[in-house]
Amino acid sequence: MQLTINGRTVEADAEPAMPLLWVLRDVLGMPGTKYGCGVPACGACTVRVDGQPVRSCVTPVSAVAGRRIVTIEGLGTPAAPHRLQAAWIAEQVPQCGYCQSGMLMAAAALLERKPKPSDADIDEAITNLCRCGTYQRVRAAIKRAAGIKA
Repeated sequence: MQLTINGRTVEADAEPAMPLLWVLRDVLGMPGTKYGCGVPACGACTVRVDGQPVRSCVTPVSAVAGRRIVTIEGLGTPAAPHRLQAAWIAEQVPQCGYCQSGMLMAAAALLERKPKPSDADIDEAITNLCRCGTYQRVRAAIKRAAGIKA
């Protein structure tokens, strides 16, 4: 099956019903997207499909063929981090870091849709769970990336 991931077309040898998460991690060797709960609640597996945040743990790979998939590996690079990644570092968001790739992907979708989000917009868009409880720092980082004074 042909997929477009992070701007590149790749061939994935996977059953159509296989969750996108496992195609990314196990078939294509892209470990940045994390498995958290498997019941689309926590958001650790969030990627963007055509700009929208999608929980990849329950999305069959066949549902995203022919669509633009962006994973954490495609958000930025160490040499040129995405503005959210730079803000995440500046605000010292991660503790354990496990949920952060999903949080960043949800935040990127939010800023693409609403460049200057309100607190209510952030609350509505960031439904990901963080066991470390870094929600205030996540909010501060999103505002920093949006150029909003906290």
